[in-house]
Amino acid sequence: MIELPLLTPHDIAFPDVELALEEPNGLLAFGGDLSCARLRNAYRLGIFPWYSQGEPILWWSPNPRAIITYERFHISKSLRKWLSKHSYRVTVNNAFDEVIKACSSIPRSPIKHEDGTESTNGVWINANMVSAYKALHREGAAHSIEVWEGNQLVGGLYGVCIGNVFCGESMFHKRTNASKLAFVSLVQFCQTQGIHFIDCQLENPYLKSFGCFAVTREEFRQRLQHAYTTPYSDDIWQPRELAPVPLAYWNVL
Repeated sequence: MIELPLLTPHDIAFPDVELALEEPNGLLAFGGDLSCARLRNAYRLGIFPWYSQGEPILWWSPNPRAIITYERFHISKSLRKWLSKHSYRVTVNNAFDEVIKACSSIPRSPIKHEDGTESTNGVWINANMVSAYKALHREGAAHSIEVWEGNQLVGGLYGVCIGNVFCGESMFHKRTNASKLAFVSLVQFCQTQGIHFIDCQLENPYLKSFGCFAVTREEFRQRLQHAYTTPYSDDIWQPRELAPVPLAYWNVL
């Protein structure tokens, strides 16, 4: 039987992440709520919510943890070629509500891993989570990258930025490579704005194709603490259109 700490709505504190279970990997606690104060505290500690409709809120801090750093980020030759001639526009925080709605409603295919196994990647962003992250966006802590074909939203992603770390949550696309364009644009934006690294939570083949790699929970915590020692302002996320990604800048494999 799994025994987990029960969080209450009156206390936003979390157990030490070192108490997280090994199986299922990283499960730390359940219950509580999705208030902005609790979500801010969770992400600052390297904890995130992930649960299905009908379940209690589950809180996670997996070991190892997947991250993107700029020196190891890369794109494929085929993506570089596509990026050199696409005609989409990319914006920041112009349509957060639409992005999270799209992320919550588009069915996902199972993820195929290198060992031949598959894991579900189904829709898990329920109505309560949508409301919670919209509130966090209004507070200036949750952000979106949007990809536009004319006036139509065709791709994007959203996540949370606490201090100088961007924690990716979900992405979607309605056109080929639109989510990849959003992700490449995010990486470029974060680097130019002084964000230390991008938290990808868990490795998967899609993210590994960009250079995502795993670190221990302890190293992840150390990276978090270092990021918090440098100045940060939510003002960097003011709505704007992004300039095209300078392709010569990125490593190509």
